[in-house]
Amino acid sequence: MSDVTHGPDLDDHATDPFDVAKHAAIHLAEATGVARHDIALVLGSGWGGAADLLGETVAEVPSHDIPGFGRPAVVGHVGTIRSIRLPDDRHALVLGSRTHLYEGRGVRRVVHGVRTAAAAGCRAIVLTNGCGGLNQAWSAGTPVLISDHINLTATSPIEGANFVDLTDLYSTRLRAVAREVDPGLDEGVYVQFPGPHYETPAEVRMAGRIGGDLVGMSTTLEAIAARQAGLEVLGISLVTNLAAGISPIPLSHAEVIEAGVAAGPRISALLAEVVRRI
Repeated sequence: MSDVTHGPDLDDHATDPFDVAKHAAIHLAEATGVARHDIALVLGSGWGGAADLLGETVAEVPSHDIPGFGRPAVVGHVGTIRSIRLPDDRHALVLGSRTHLYEGRGVRRVVHGVRTAAAAGCRAIVLTNGCGGLNQAWSAGTPVLISDHINLTATSPIEGANFVDLTDLYSTRLRAVAREVDPGLDEGVYVQFPGPHYETPAEVRMAGRIGGDLVGMSTTLEAIAARQAGLEVLGISLVTNLAAGISPIPLSHAEVIEAGVAAGPRISALLAEVVRRI
């Protein structure tokens, strides 16, 4: 089945991307039978198992059946959108299909899921990813709260003279909720590089010198779009490997997948409990 193209075209820059998100939210409500969702999750590498622990799956829809979404381009990502009823009768929207900037589909595609979540009624979003760590104390499989980010993609999802304050972008309140579940959670600054190549050792050293603790290829653009849309943001990284120049072995995506599988049950249970408390 090809990607859905009916309705406003996300790639047409004469079209307001928020209108496309509203259109997608309408289709999502029809496809899931849920008129309004309360919290959204973007599940990156290693985090997919959390969806099964959140509650009852009300509906599961192929992402490419919803306007503006496509099939996942990365191994380890799930090409579905799930509506899950939480134990307190709220509804979680789980976005298993993330578009990365390096796919070349444009920034609007990267943040379309976040904007659709806001249009669907969500007031908070949890952004997860698998990443490289600069702290040698963080072994593969360590979850780390994102306290702030550095965006090295040289782009932004915000178009035009719309100035958005990013102070406390990663909610202090939600990080405190996460620490209620696991007081031992560390936090760090996430640095997004464009990808898809991994960072060089020199780039990793640069990231550390400018204040970074984690390096990866996603999340920051989604977080900016979430703040613009009025969503409260919680970011959690899964350290899948030490970053280039720190790791004693060459980096590979297979290593990322392997670390995610090994850590999956523990981090999934952590995330599910955090979501129940948000």
